[in-house]
Amino acid sequence: MRLHEGNPLTCYLDARKIPTIGTGFTLRSDSCRRELARIGITKLVPGKTKITAEQSDAILDRVMAAEYVPAVVADSPADRSQHQLDAAASVCFNLGTGAMKWEWAKLWRAGKLKAAADYLASHYNTAGGKRLSGLARRRREEALLFSTGIYTGIDTAPPEGAPRAARAAPSLADPVVREAQELLTSAGLNPGAIDGWMGEKTKAAVLAYQRAHPHLVADGIIGPATLSQLRRDAGAAREAATRAASGGAGSAIAAWSAGLPWGWIAAGAVVIALGYVAYRNRDLIARRWNSWRGKAVEV
Repeated sequence: MRLHEGNPLTCYLDARKIPTIGTGFTLRSDSCRRELARIGITKLVPGKTKITAEQSDAILDRVMAAEYVPAVVADSPADRSQHQLDAAASVCFNLGTGAMKWEWAKLWRAGKLKAAADYLASHYNTAGGKRLSGLARRRREEALLFSTGIYTGIDTAPPEGAPRAARAAPSLADPVVREAQELLTSAGLNPGAIDGWMGEKTKAAVLAYQRAHPHLVADGIIGPATLSQLRRDAGAAREAATRAASGGAGSAIAAWSAGLPWGWIAAGAVVIALGYVAYRNRDLIARRWNSWRGKAVEV
């Protein structure tokens, strides 16, 4: 799970703008909220709230034992194997305990193990209506674990905090790296060829991006916090374009049908739409503005 969730010890906003820390801990989970409160954290502030590696380990152990493993045990066959339990716990940790009521789990309870694994491998991989390569890979690896007992990446994972170079070179291009390269390009940086390989140009672009966002650790690693911020930036740009286009077009048609000066009204609607998007993403704008001026900004 940690290979997918990461373990950022400083709070960040995930792709859905939910404050997150450690191994995917959010205040939306009752057990996470309780364990964070145990160490005095009742509010997660991106870029400011911090925990230690030891605290993150302890929280992960306790929330798994208190919430996610019991949910799997309660809604799975009595003859489940350890690797099936582990795969399902990873699914629930990422998607919520309600995932044990979904189609893949129904197939499991019906004894259709291959169908359950196949369904899991090909579903539940979108966020905000968009298919995410990282989620797609996670579902495939969970399905592989469920069906075969292969714990992908466990034997080859570098120690916590080790540089990315410590990991064995992958035999195939990494879809998450490819996604990051595409997002870095859209942000005006040059990661080199968009090929899914973590080369020097890509690392330099990641470092430049991280340095422009003070709440990110400038380590050149495409971790969950960096990837979430890239997705947020791209999402804000898409939202601005969509709202401006739809607002302007709708106002122009309404004004035209009423015989009003549609050009001015359409322009006003575009300004309002852009203002709304800017307010929703004011933290992004503040960081961009201060980075351009060479000044640090608080999140």
